[in-house]
Order: sequence, then structure tokens, then C-alpha cells
Amino acid sequence: MPGAIITVSMAKDKKIILVSPRGFCAGVVRAIDVVKIALDLYGAPIYVRKEIVHNRHVVDELRAAGAIFVDELSEAPTGARVIFSAHGVAPVVRQEAKQRQLDVIDATCPLVTKVHLEAIKFAKQGYTIILIGHRDHDEVIGTLGEAPASSVLVETVQDVERLQVDDPEKTCFLTQTTLSLDETKEIVEALRKKFPGIKSPPAQDICYATENRQLGVKAIAPESDLLLVVGSRNSSNSRRLVEVSEKAGVPSYLVDDRNQINPEWLLNANTVAVTAGASAPEYLVEDLINFLREDHGFESMEEVTLKDEDVRFSLPVELSHPAKLHTIATPIANPIANI
Repeated sequence: MPGAIITVSMAKDKKIILVSPRGFCAGVVRAIDVVKIALDLYGAPIYVRKEIVHNRHVVDELRAAGAIFVDELSEAPTGARVIFSAHGVAPVVRQEAKQRQLDVIDATCPLVTKVHLEAIKFAKQGYTIILIGHRDHDEVIGTLGEAPASSVLVETVQDVERLQVDDPEKTCFLTQTTLSLDETKEIVEALRKKFPGIKSPPAQDICYATENRQLGVKAIAPESDLLLVVGSRNSSNSRRLVEVSEKAGVPSYLVDDRNQINPEWLLNANTVAVTAGASAPEYLVEDLINFLREDHGFESMEEVTLKDEDVRFSLPVELSHPAKLHTIATPIANPIANI
């Protein structure tokens, strides 16, 4: 048609931003190795108290290999071999295991053990321990159990405002290792305002992996239309990644795997960022990326690396069987080294 102006809409290239570091942290690698090596050394069944790490796929795979997951030690036969999860346990659980003559292998993350030791030290010194964390999380339950008479839990700034302690001049705070950096900072500021002399842990309790993954989300947020976080619903650090993204103004969804993605989320997204919580296997990330590429046309991909992680934790002494370990696990460093 002569003189007509034809407008052609050119869609932007669809792009994936893959955030690194992501996925397994050193504590999760260690915990999963503990179960696998125990099964290899001792054979099935091996009982595991609670989920070894908070990921459905990992738990299902280990269950298929012969691990039996129980909520309470009473579900394991007297004298059975039991593994404590990466999230740690309270002393009463250890005492119960001893009374029932259970053969215990402790897969508690060394960074969680660090918080437990801090709680014990502060309690012996007569401090009121203010633990920042989520009430029903396995890690928090274990930490509170170290000094229940000396500890109080706060989850929000409002909890701090309502808080009353016996001696405001002798308080300290500890934190769950998988919290939001920003939210925790606000709570700590409220604590310092209310208790100016409050003591802090010698080093930050929020673990390096939690921090790195949150900083990675912040770094890519300005370039992203959408963030997909691979992780299970009961994974605290995975849920925090969603919160960090949404606080930065980027819609975000937590998915166990590619099957939970709603195609409608992708309709107006040209750049989709992908990361994974600290207990999510890398193969789930790879599968999700293939889904975005093959089914939804996200052909290009850029990997953004915030920093390299080289933390390694040594295995529990119960698994130091030299004839087996050299074919199963690479020798690894001191538990708190390189952090």
C-alpha cells in the first residue's frame, strides 16, 4: 500500500544469566559424603535423623541407596548406626543416642558447630544469649538446646522491641547461619540500640556460602527480569535468595526442579537469572537451563562469577577408614580453614 508505514517489532534476544557461586556448600558436600561413605563402609541400613540437608532430591537419592530417614531417634532400633544431619542437634539428642546405645556419626556442619560452641562459652560466662533465627528450623532448635536457660530467640525487629532480659548489661547475640544478610543487619542494629553493650560473636555466624549466594543475586539483579532459584521449600538459605531478589525489585521463584516452572513466569522475561541454594545439586540447575533453552528459546547464556569458593571440611573421625576413603573422597583440609 503506497505511503504506508510498516512497523516491525523486534524481540530482544532471550538470555540466561547463570550466577556463581551457587549450589552445594562445603557443609552440604561433607554431609552427603558422610551418608554415602557410611553406606559404603557399613552397608544399609543407615539411619539419618532428620533430612541430612534440606533438599528433596538429595534425600530421595540417599533413601534409594539405603539410608532411612527418621524424625526421632526412637524410630531407629537400639544399637543402630545413626547420622546426625548437617543442621546439628541439641545435647539432649546426643544423650538419648547414648542411652539407646546408638552408633552415632555426626555430620553437623562445622560452621554450625562454631555457633554451638559460642553459645556454650557465653552461657558459662553468664550472658543472656539472644539468638537471631527462625523458630522451627532444625539448626535453631539445636543451638537453643545448648543453653536453653540462658537463650532467647528473636526473629524480627519487633521481637527485639518487646524483648526483656534479666541483665541488659550482660547480653550477647548469635545468628542462624542461613539468614538474610540485610534482615539480620536490621535486627542487630535494633539490638545494639536497645543493648549498647551487647557482645557479638568473634566472627560472623552467617556462613560464607549464604553470604556469597545473596551477594551474587544482588549483583545480577539490575540486569535481570526474573530470577529462578533451585532449592527446596524447607531450605532456609534458598528462601532467602528469593527474598533478596524481590527486595531488589526482581520477581523470583523457588523451584525444586524444572517441573515446577510455570511457563507464564517467562512470558515477559527476556533475561532470566538462575541460581541455586546451598543444598541443591548442580544437575538440577543444568536440567533447568536445558529447559529454558530448548523449550523457551533462551539461547544465549552468561555466567557471572562473584568469587571462587575453595572451602573444604574434613570428614568425621568415625569415617577415617584408610582402605576405603582414598577411592571415595579427596583428602580435605582443616574444618575452619580457608574461610
